[in-house]
Amino acid sequence: MKEIALHLLDIVQNSVTAGAKRVEIGFVLEEGGKLTMSVRDDGKGMSPEMAERVRSPFVTTRTTRRVGLGIPLLMQNTMLTGGHVELESEEGKGTEIRAIFMTDSIDCLPLGDLSSTMASLIMGNPDAPEFILTCKSPRGEMQFSTEEIRPVLEGVSLSEPDVISWIRGSIQEEVEPLFGGIIR
Repeated sequence: MKEIALHLLDIVQNSVTAGAKRVEIGFVLEEGGKLTMSVRDDGKGMSPEMAERVRSPFVTTRTTRRVGLGIPLLMQNTMLTGGHVELESEEGKGTEIRAIFMTDSIDCLPLGDLSSTMASLIMGNPDAPEFILTCKSPRGEMQFSTEEIRPVLEGVSLSEPDVISWIRGSIQEEVEPLFGGIIR
């Protein structure tokens, strides 16, 4: 993966596959350069054994292949910066993954195009789950929620091109002042 946003895409797709009705995504940048990306869902969750096993690239829940590289690659990229990944899951309740990156490390990936990543996730899953994005930095904070915009659209699908364009632009407009220039 060449961007943190691509890791987000992969992790959230796991939430969708797990049947999540709600996916909460967070990015928190602290004053010292510590960036925490979190994804919390209310999907089917994992047993303690599976939660431990998914850290290996030779484990996947998919039946179409035998390897799952998403979490191991995320772990590798966080560790290269001096960070780490935390994973908590409970069967029937959901999963939360927190990836900590030290942005002052030369090995830290750029954030990437978070607004386009979110637009892609929403466009590919317009009916469910609900997506909530929260971003915080020393410069301020923002929140975007499909739960809040869905009623305003009065039945218009979130996958409509004009809606997706508006979502992407709105997120970009709010995220850029928070992270622009701080995270390559």
